[in-house]
Amino acid sequence: MPIEIITADITGLRVDAIVNAANSSLLGGGGVDGAIHRAAGPALLQACRALPQVQPGVRCPTGEARITPGFALPARHVIHTVGPIWHGGTHGEPALLASCYRESMALARAHDVLSIAFPAISCGVYGYPPELAGGVALHSLHEAQGRDDALQILLCCYSDAMAAIWREALSARG
Repeated sequence: MPIEIITADITGLRVDAIVNAANSSLLGGGGVDGAIHRAAGPALLQACRALPQVQPGVRCPTGEARITPGFALPARHVIHTVGPIWHGGTHGEPALLASCYRESMALARAHDVLSIAFPAISCGVYGYPPELAGGVALHSLHEAQGRDDALQILLCCYSDAMAAIWREALSARG
């Protein structure tokens, strides 16, 4: 199934899983993270708190992913992933961003997810340039998707301008 780019509020999508561009504590934040926590209700925060810390204050290191139920969301699951903060691209940002998409896809497969929606991970307050992030994301998703995969992948953009950038990246892939 091809990857589809849409402009929408990710919290309203009826898919098996939505991906949360989270911070490493998984305790909510701003942007898409805060919106998902608000829409899912307080049970999401409780579920995140129950996830083990791998180091003090860190439940999910950058580039990794964790899964919880969706609670009050229309999505059955929330896959939380922590994208890299942009520091000019010379601090491993592309590899960490690619890992976010791969790890999220691995969790989706492990939990029999048939439809998944991703935000533009790290393109908000973490400052990753969308023109660069799009190529990394699409390459990682195409690799993880495989040739004859029935998994529906949505790239959910918060604005038409962001969607246009990601569509351009998709066109560039051919």
